[in-house]
Amino acid sequence: MTRISRRRFIGAGLAIGAASIFPAPAKIALGANERVRLGSISCGGRANELMADFRKFDDVDIVAICDPDSSRVGTTKDKFEQELKTFTDCRELLDDKDIDAVIVATCDHWHCLGAIWAMQAGKDVYVEKPLAHNIYEGVQVVNAARKYKRVCQVGMQQRSDRIQPEIKKFLHEEKQIGDIKMARVNHYMPRNPIGLRDQPLEFPETVDKNLWLGPALDLPIYRNNLQYDWHWSWNTGTGEMGNWGVHVLDDCRNVVLLDAMEFPKRILGGGVRAGEKDDGETPNVHFVYFDSGTVPVVLALSTLAMAESRSAGPHPGPGSGYIAYCEGGRLEGQRGGAKAFDSDGNLIMEFKGNSGQIEHQRNFIDAVKSEDSSILNAEVAVGKATSEWCNLANIAFRCGRPLDEERAAVVAKAAEGIEKIWGEALDSAQQTLGSNGVSMLNSDVMVSDMLTFDSESRKFVGVDAEKANSFLSREYRSKEFTVPEIEI
Repeated sequence: MTRISRRRFIGAGLAIGAASIFPAPAKIALGANERVRLGSISCGGRANELMADFRKFDDVDIVAICDPDSSRVGTTKDKFEQELKTFTDCRELLDDKDIDAVIVATCDHWHCLGAIWAMQAGKDVYVEKPLAHNIYEGVQVVNAARKYKRVCQVGMQQRSDRIQPEIKKFLHEEKQIGDIKMARVNHYMPRNPIGLRDQPLEFPETVDKNLWLGPALDLPIYRNNLQYDWHWSWNTGTGEMGNWGVHVLDDCRNVVLLDAMEFPKRILGGGVRAGEKDDGETPNVHFVYFDSGTVPVVLALSTLAMAESRSAGPHPGPGSGYIAYCEGGRLEGQRGGAKAFDSDGNLIMEFKGNSGQIEHQRNFIDAVKSEDSSILNAEVAVGKATSEWCNLANIAFRCGRPLDEERAAVVAKAAEGIEKIWGEALDSAQQTLGSNGVSMLNSDVMVSDMLTFDSESRKFVGVDAEKANSFLSREYRSKEFTVPEIEI
């Protein structure tokens, strides 16, 4: 197995598997009246939703589908009233010269390799969030887009909601409730356990195991379902942080921080996977402090139901959204809307939009036809940056240690200047866990020390740097499925 070096990712040096498996054809411009021929790498739930939306456009044809599970290919094909080319191996789909662009809506661990292969094959790419399973891979996708001059949109569709520029104008240009002092990001949504089997799950006969695993290691699976619940395994997923956390964090980065910094300077995070024992590894209670260098951000995430209710824990503001705390009030935003309140709690402004779903796909098609990545609302570099914040939050959790009273006191004071909203996040976690018989102290709850990330070297420095840096990339199962280092 190959281990990617944790040296600086962008720069000269020996590339691992950098030679393209595809020729790099010249890009042929589409005329304004021509149709975009689209293929889908995946026939899962999200892929089918995206294909249904893209089919609404008069200038788009879905012409090919692919999935390592032949049963899903068959089910998806049956939904179409036309002939489709079908594939099991995405490389065969990418070899097809009649395809202009592809959807990559696979498991998280396939996003980057699928997108890179597609761009090497001359295709433009709509890739689902989170862009990257780890920080190394996100860099390579951006480099591929630049090197091969491809359009690459990340599926953070709220970026195409018409209210986003309105909110930014309200907060930053008009400053109707004053300067922003701090921000909180929430995602509270209960999920059921994924089960814990006595014997490893057997891959269905319809699934090509080698292709399904791709870059991931061949590890035994003890959950009940192969599909979807891969989210909660580090080998194939990024947890709820990369599933829904990426959306709410992206809203905050976009409208509160104005995408001003790619990385936070420091991160402290913790959490636990509590409740009924299952095969999940990622936390179902997760709390993080980001020192952005400007507006400090606290994130609180819970998918663990409190014992006495279906609530995932108490919280201020929206269950899935963000709060910008300002000098003269606050703005609470969530998918499709936002409300602004003055310092007395009076509603002074309301923003109504939508998820940006159809608009986001339309934005991608317009960019493909014009060959203009600058018009993309979630261009790959933006998607990479938000993905990196999620990756860093997960790394903080994985670097955690149990809390005793002394460490707990240090952690409580760690978010300097915003102890109130940090304390609220910790209190919420404590209440949710307490209702499930779990204490924050001397338990399975893991909390990191304050980690420092150097944006120039793309490495952690200082406390726990060696352990944290070990999570910046991953171990690949084989050279065949190693994400290549793309030099530009």
